[in-house]
Amino acid sequence: MPPRFKVEGGRPANGAVRPAGNKNAALPILAATLLADGPVTLSNVPRIRDVESMAALLADLGASVTWTEANTVLVDARSATSKPLDPVLCARIRASILFAAPLLARFGKVVLPPPGGDVIGRRRVDTHFLALEALGASVLVGDRYEIEAKQLTGADIFLDEPSVTGTENALMAAVAAKGRTVLRNAAAEPHVQDLARCLIAMGAHIEGIGTNQYIIEGGRPLGGCAFEIGPDHIEIASFIGLAAVTNGQMTIDPVRPDELRSVLGGFDRLGIRPRIAGTSLIVDSNQERRVRPDLGGHVPKLEDGPWPAFPADAMSIAIVAATQCAGMVLVFEKLFESRLFFVDKLIGMGARIVLCDPHRAVISGPSSLRGGTVESPDIRAGMAMLIAAMAAEGTSVIHNIGQIERGYERIDTRLRALGASIERLDD
Repeated sequence: MPPRFKVEGGRPANGAVRPAGNKNAALPILAATLLADGPVTLSNVPRIRDVESMAALLADLGASVTWTEANTVLVDARSATSKPLDPVLCARIRASILFAAPLLARFGKVVLPPPGGDVIGRRRVDTHFLALEALGASVLVGDRYEIEAKQLTGADIFLDEPSVTGTENALMAAVAAKGRTVLRNAAAEPHVQDLARCLIAMGAHIEGIGTNQYIIEGGRPLGGCAFEIGPDHIEIASFIGLAAVTNGQMTIDPVRPDELRSVLGGFDRLGIRPRIAGTSLIVDSNQERRVRPDLGGHVPKLEDGPWPAFPADAMSIAIVAATQCAGMVLVFEKLFESRLFFVDKLIGMGARIVLCDPHRAVISGPSSLRGGTVESPDIRAGMAMLIAAMAAEGTSVIHNIGQIERGYERIDTRLRALGASIERLDD
């Protein structure tokens, strides 16, 4: 039988925890090492399956990838060669699409299969290719993607949507393109900002970090560097939800407070209000856990959107938290049409949720959750199910935990340190 988690619920999660590095920053930065004419040392890299898959793709291209410490990796991509990406490795991870720009910039041609990743709805890649075409590339789409460019040239580009990975590919191509690129309607999530900072550390010139417009002076030589990945704000949101639903006292350190405004705003609507002290975020026990209605007593809405709105990847966590809060809230997941389907598993555990359509659900709480046998459908919903199991009375078994381990490093070990009764079964 595949690995699974067995959880005895009903225990508060107490203690201190260090958030892992942002996986969604580590993945594009690993791809960007192909642009550097020298070794790149990355620290605070989460040792998770998605990162291992990205490192394996680099190694398959001929790059040297060495873990020098538990969460530090040294990549020297100077020996990488031009070849089609391994379709088996690409099927494991959506971020394989991030090799498009650096391989194109370095070798003038790239062949890659469609990416894999979470099954949370249609995830278009048009934005990537439209941006690359604007910079001078030609794109042939069939059962694989073939992209060529004799010379990338700077351009004024308006992205047709603020796609995170589309913005990241455009940034990597623009730093290699000759001349100035203005990238408009771009994504500005913390992981996109980290990629831009790492490219600057390599020698790139990028203005507008943290906004939806970047100005890149391309064509500068890029060399090796040392760069530290920032803390994962989605993992921080996961621990906030965990502490709140188990009524625990938790200190999360270090955090970047400016990256948590939208996350904290969403939890505030549910009556969950952590406090920040320096680089620490503290979730006190006995949170109010009462939904704040809109003016006039109307049912409030919690919705996600592009940065700086409430992040889509935190929505699954917020839904579980809402099941333990008094009142009613409508959640509106705008980005992925299959992400909310996991709520049927929560309903089976006792949650009072009405799934209105693929994008909207109404949660009425608090509800007493009971243990159950469930399956992890994707990274974030899997973590949400794990949090629900820790809040529930009785025993839960969670299958398909490989999905959770794609995004959360040693999660069972770290949860046990917080007082959880969780066992990884590997028979």
